[in-house]
Amino acid sequence: MAEPRLKKKYNTEVKKYLLEKYKYKSPMQVPRLEKIVLNVGMGEGHSNPKALDSALETLSLITGQKAVKTKAKKSIAGFKLREGMNIGCMVTLRGDKMFEFLDRFLTVALPRVRDFKGVNPKAFDGRGNYNLGVKEQLIFPEIQFDKVHSIHGMNITIVTTSKTDAEAYDLLWALGMPYKK
Repeated sequence: MAEPRLKKKYNTEVKKYLLEKYKYKSPMQVPRLEKIVLNVGMGEGHSNPKALDSALETLSLITGQKAVKTKAKKSIAGFKLREGMNIGCMVTLRGDKMFEFLDRFLTVALPRVRDFKGVNPKAFDGRGNYNLGVKEQLIFPEIQFDKVHSIHGMNITIVTTSKTDAEAYDLLWALGMPYKK
């Protein structure tokens, strides 16, 4: 299997750009992508197992990797929720699958968002990780509109090894993240 396009770009262009900009002493200090976590939280997951199965299938289609169900850590009476109930699903991508997903997400899925003007440049957590919410899973070309049981959103977290938000911002920008002006 060939090396993913975005990984090749990172190794040839982005590393050099960050090494020159931040003047690291060693190339091992250059920030890199660690993992991408896709999470679907479904409040009705415990009462409607069909919707949860649909979300699991959707995540598996989008990422090419099997998703796992997430369970409630504690009971909340107001939400009619008991500890251990299924409340969502998630998948963690690393390595080549992570680069391929990010490439498809940036070049194919994001441009399909209605009235897309860019992603929020302030969505960093202070430790160099980026969080992004997607309102509907239909922006991914792998999803066929006819076979969708319910429309749901998802949270995408891009975890980097950078120490600051500025480094992570530059890393994602160099990889092609379309920030708002």
